[in-house]
Amino acid sequence: MNLPGMPARLGVLILHLLEKQFSVPLVPGNQGLIEHLEKALSFQLKENEIPIRVVIAGIDDGKYLCEVGCLVDADLPKAPSIFSFARHPRSAGENFNAVFIVPTGVGAEVGGHAGDATPAAQLLASCCNQLITHPNVVNASDVNEIPANAHYVEGSVLCRFLMGTVGLSPVRANRLAVVFDAQSDAMIENLVLNTVESARTTYGLECTGLYRLDPPLELTAKTSKSGRAIGEGRQLESLFALLVEKADEFDAVAISSLIGVPTGLHDQYFRSEGTMINPWGGIEAMLTHAVSHCFNIPSAHAPMMESREILNEDPGRVDPRMAAEAISSSFLQCVLKGLKRSPRIVSDSNKMTTSGVLTARDISCLVIPEGCIGLPILAALEQGITVIAVREGSGLIAQELETLPWADHQFYRAENYWEAAGILSALRAGISPASVRRPLGRQAVETWPTQETANEKKVL
Repeated sequence: MNLPGMPARLGVLILHLLEKQFSVPLVPGNQGLIEHLEKALSFQLKENEIPIRVVIAGIDDGKYLCEVGCLVDADLPKAPSIFSFARHPRSAGENFNAVFIVPTGVGAEVGGHAGDATPAAQLLASCCNQLITHPNVVNASDVNEIPANAHYVEGSVLCRFLMGTVGLSPVRANRLAVVFDAQSDAMIENLVLNTVESARTTYGLECTGLYRLDPPLELTAKTSKSGRAIGEGRQLESLFALLVEKADEFDAVAISSLIGVPTGLHDQYFRSEGTMINPWGGIEAMLTHAVSHCFNIPSAHAPMMESREILNEDPGRVDPRMAAEAISSSFLQCVLKGLKRSPRIVSDSNKMTTSGVLTARDISCLVIPEGCIGLPILAALEQGITVIAVREGSGLIAQELETLPWADHQFYRAENYWEAAGILSALRAGISPASVRRPLGRQAVETWPTQETANEKKVL
């Protein structure tokens, strides 16, 4: 399980997911932000609050406005910190691999709904050897059209991958455990069970355990001060105990559970014409971040249908980005298909050098919506990975990413994903993206030695 000291049973623990907001003092030039955030938050979080997700939601009045997802526990052995960083020298290999992230819960115009960033992922995948992405990009309820050369990686794992503390080992197939909430209406449970059986029948999913949680998880959707979708989670003890007890019987876990939302929200959401942030994704991300962070296994979550009344509601003809949600009854098929081939997580530093294991050194480029500042973007900055920030399709904006201390030619801004694909293709071909744009200015000429270096020579 790669979690030393994990007790055999966790029933005595009280586990809780919550989101906290903090102000952290600005640092000149935004230098050393990973270490700065870690130190600042260590003074503000309680000893039993384990950060599993960190977002800089804004910069105002000389401060970073941070929103931190936490797992609160009574006596859970500590997994490595999400701020742990290991630098990986850039690879000079022939492969050109990219990472595509659309943060969950920020209302991205492209990627803020059910798998609507999949065409962008397919386009970007055509411009590189391997694309590494996460469930929020390609999960579309009953549909998952992840590109053949792409890897489905849970968000916290993708973050640690870029931070250099884990590697990814591609697999032919995973053994899946499927965990779902007990419900009083058998019809709701049967939607989950029939989805699993259809996956076993149609594309050969190996399900090694189908587990009903009773009592069920208590997940509630909420909204942060910045407007991000977040949430709160309780009753996690049985889930964690199950993952410990059955650890040797599965390689990845799919979770289907009810997420509490206000009455009437479904109708409001589908009638918003895509302007409303998906409220379910925030707490889903918090839950899977906690599971994958603590157990080093691929995980993904699908919300259960709340009732047959909601199932039978007619949402009408919805915004195209929401259509996949409107036609699904269990929302689980995309999760099963994605997890079937999700790469194994390699946390042993010696094994990370094994042939075939992907690490941060193998990544040439990160594509992300403009304005989203979290650990993945800061990790790419520190690793020397080229970053392309896409304006069109972004959601809640923190600030212009160009203010971070990039090296020369490390940061590019694209107006849309067409342009991002063009930049990606140029970089893969070894062509300076600026060379295919006009006007093309003259290269500056510098006189050498400068007066300063000449004076230094005299001193020497």
